[in-house]
Amino acid sequence: MRIVYCLILLFVLEACSQVAFTGRRQAQLIPIDTINSLSFSQYDEFLAANNTLPPDAPESVLIRRIGQDLVYAVEVYYKANGMEGELEKFDWEFNVVESEQINAFCMPGGKVVMFTGIMELAQNEDAMAVIMGHEIAHALAHHGNERMSQMMWAQLGMSALDIAISERPQATRELIMTAAGAGAQIGVMLPFSRKHESEADEIGLYLMTMAGYDPTEAVPFWERMGQVGGGAPPEFLSTHPGPERRADNLKRLIPKAREYAEKYPVPQSSRNSG
Repeated sequence: MRIVYCLILLFVLEACSQVAFTGRRQAQLIPIDTINSLSFSQYDEFLAANNTLPPDAPESVLIRRIGQDLVYAVEVYYKANGMEGELEKFDWEFNVVESEQINAFCMPGGKVVMFTGIMELAQNEDAMAVIMGHEIAHALAHHGNERMSQMMWAQLGMSALDIAISERPQATRELIMTAAGAGAQIGVMLPFSRKHESEADEIGLYLMTMAGYDPTEAVPFWERMGQVGGGAPPEFLSTHPGPERRADNLKRLIPKAREYAEKYPVPQSSRNSG
């Protein structure tokens, strides 16, 4: 039994990686190709089942431009740190769903959805960059894989996950789909932990600042989010840090975000090109 435990521990250690920007160690037990395949198919189903705005709608054009700005900042940072190979599995896509729901999410592999309700609350492009930077950060940090890996580990116990994937493919697929909130609802049905949310706040702030957006807009935006519904936070904020704590964290990180922007300059000619 000790040998089995050692093999399992070795498997977990080999699956560990570091989160970009923060350096936090995490376990990713699900193959990226597997999780991306599920994510991409469910993303398409979600768009088909909802009132997705056409690509040439003003909201779609705006969100796609902001998203491309942020992705360009990602590419600059990863290339400067010799990490560009980690972006090969991403297939970025930005769409807008017409809905009063105050929400946004980014599925594994870079599939982003913004709801018009949260765009109205944002009020300006800098605040929209706050939202999208936060969501893109979830994907870059592989929070979906980490959360789903934790759920798989808890449900499979001390069974070797690689054996489960090869010998019980259907059961494993169902487990992955459950962990992803049936795919189309990822980021909505199963919110990320506060640790993940705080990490996404941090990385997102760095990205938006590198992309040329104003990081000081992050604090008032999240304060507006905290005031939605007469003080009762929307579902989007169910596991996020409290508004006051979040504001304090973001204020503290703004100088560091500006340091990132100076260290990793993103050519401004790249903005507004899409």
